[in-house]
Amino acid sequence: MTLRTCLLGTAAVFALGVATAAAQPALVYDMGGKFDKSFNEAAYNGAERWAADTGQSYRDLEVQAEPQRVQFVTRMAEAGANPVVVLGFSNEATLLEVAPNYPDTRFVLVDAVVDLPNVRSVIFAEQEGSFLVGMLAAMASESGTVGFVGGMDIPLIRAFACGYAQGAAHVNPSIRVIQNYTGSTPAAWNDPVRGGEITQAQISQGADVVFAAAGGTGLGVLQTAADAGILSIGVDSNQNYLHPGSVLTSMIKLVDNAVYQAFADGPDLETGVVVMDLASGGVGYALDEYNADLISAEMEAAVEAARTAIIAGDLAVHDYRTDDSCPVN
Repeated sequence: MTLRTCLLGTAAVFALGVATAAAQPALVYDMGGKFDKSFNEAAYNGAERWAADTGQSYRDLEVQAEPQRVQFVTRMAEAGANPVVVLGFSNEATLLEVAPNYPDTRFVLVDAVVDLPNVRSVIFAEQEGSFLVGMLAAMASESGTVGFVGGMDIPLIRAFACGYAQGAAHVNPSIRVIQNYTGSTPAAWNDPVRGGEITQAQISQGADVVFAAAGGTGLGVLQTAADAGILSIGVDSNQNYLHPGSVLTSMIKLVDNAVYQAFADGPDLETGVVVMDLASGGVGYALDEYNADLISAEMEAAVEAARTAIIAGDLAVHDYRTDDSCPVN
């Protein structure tokens, strides 16, 4: 397996050629729904952008129950779709089972790594983007306490939390970071009511900025924060527009670009591991007209300085997935 850091920009590719015409690409969403306004919807947007740019079509399926994972990916491969893009760390086992049965099909797994010759694994440096929004949270906080609401309690989401805590402590070493998770099963991604309850509990403990890394559950976090008059931070997609003036920023993962590039590369796509980090523009934070009044020039300058230092290797951000501890709690 090769390891590379790849720039997956929006410009990517109109040299799609005859190869992609021969097989229709496919996208299999993770739990939480196609229109979760977060991770899955980012992937959908990438697929739709590819379709609009090329005039071609694709197939997609929404997983709603665990047994459907293998069933749906197999269905797409049997139908001749190529490549088949599969979303979510939970599908690592899916591709380990399905991909060997279809050696001539290219699979793309987003958010986990599978070491097979016909699989491209796309992973993100979520800890780096989370560090930046953690800095913004600490600079915006008036109480000295910020919150984190994670979805399913897994190392991936712990990496978000750890990066966020490191960024906040980089600004204010004495800041308090409250961390809670919605659950231990995939249902944790789609429970906005529970997300709101956790947010309310964190507010009662003094949190005045709350970062949601919880898929569809995060919509409840953002709503509760807006209703309570505190700030929130969105995730994966740019969620600033959902509550203008209340969402401080969003930690964006350019899942859309990963899907777009996979579809563009077509049946002959290069396999191996693709790392999307700050250096490649794969993660970052959102600044637009919906939060412009919340991010001062001084705040932006501080975050941009940190971004430059991280890319240069002068500022290290711990990845919880490589060492299941966090230097900041």
